[in-house]
Amino acid sequence: MLADALEHLVRGVVDHPDDVVVRDKQLRRGSLLEVRVHPDDLGKVIGRSGRTATAFRTVIAALAGNGGTRIDFVDTDRR
Repeated sequence: MLADALEHLVRGVVDHPDDVVVRDKQLRRGSLLEVRVHPDDLGKVIGRSGRTATAFRTVIAALAGNGGTRIDFVDTDRR
């Protein structure tokens, strides 16, 4: 559910919505949502001084409740 919500939000911001992929990874320290975007869209997803990324994290944290989900933004060139 959180991955779908984050994917929907990110697709609304980027120029290449077909390249957006959100993966939910379960780690020892909790859940990690890995967002992969087109390299040209990485700046849009992060935003000026990280404001957009912070907004995404705030919305997902509100949806997650006490779960504590981390978000990592990655461009598609990085494997």
